[in-house]
Amino acid sequence: MKIDIVLYDPKWPEVYESIESQFYSSFGGKIAAIEHIGSTSVPGLGAKPIIDILLGVKKLKDAEDIIPNMEQLGYEYVFKYEDILPERRYFVKWQNGTSIHHIHSVEISGEFWKRHLLFRDYLRVHNDIRDEYFLLKKRLSEIDWEDKMGYTDAKTDFIRKIEKKAALYFGK
Repeated sequence: MKIDIVLYDPKWPEVYESIESQFYSSFGGKIAAIEHIGSTSVPGLGAKPIIDILLGVKKLKDAEDIIPNMEQLGYEYVFKYEDILPERRYFVKWQNGTSIHHIHSVEISGEFWKRHLLFRDYLRVHNDIRDEYFLLKKRLSEIDWEDKMGYTDAKTDFIRKIEKKAALYFGK
């Protein structure tokens, strides 16, 4: 399986803002916060053309309560990863057989929330690290992976290293 990495698209933030607006109007008080994460949230960073969003809730039960609403909005609830990440509820939106949005619903007080924002924010202010990450992703995209988890796992050491630097940099 090849991974498609494309150059940064300045329309990605607009797509995110549209989704954010839809979620706030659809879920009201169930949502504590919404954040654009992943590579599409970092200006100048090439990425898989998939918008990743953190949908923050106060309690994981709130994430479970919105599953029917998410499905009405055209998102598939993917429960099979809950064994790996039990603190997350995961949704995918498909278009013509390709995933275009990944929604990660987690508690805003949890480590998943904090780590993803630290990583994103660090890349936003360190262009050299952003560019290093892009080169890693481009190199990894040339490998014929058995599945997408192989590609994701291959980035983990780099991401964990940057998360530690980000925690020190931002004093968290």
